[in-house]
Amino acid sequence: MKQILSSLALTALISVGSQAIAADCYADYKAKQDNPLRLHYGVMQVSSCDKGSAQNEVAKRLKSNGWTLLNVMTVFEANGLDQRKANAGKYYLRY
Repeated sequence: MKQILSSLALTALISVGSQAIAADCYADYKAKQDNPLRLHYGVMQVSSCDKGSAQNEVAKRLKSNGWTLLNVMTVFEANGLDQRKANAGKYYLRY
C-alpha cells in the first residue's frame, strides 16, 4: 500500500512540475485574415514547449478570434520575451 501511495505521490509531483515548466513557454507566430488581407506577428503563452503542440494550440486560439495561423516561428522560454515585444506590438501576449 505504501508503494502505491508513494508512486501516486511521485506521479502527482512530476505532473505539477511539468505544468510549472510549461507555464513559462511562449510561441511567436505569423497569422493572417482575408477580405481584406491582414497580417500580423504575435507572441502568445502556450502550455507546451513542444513546437508541434504549440502550433495546434496557437492555431486553435487564433481561429476562435478570426485569424489563420501561417507559421509558428519558434517556441521559447520567458527570457526571450523582451526581444520580441516591440515587433509583436498589440499582438504581444494578446491571445
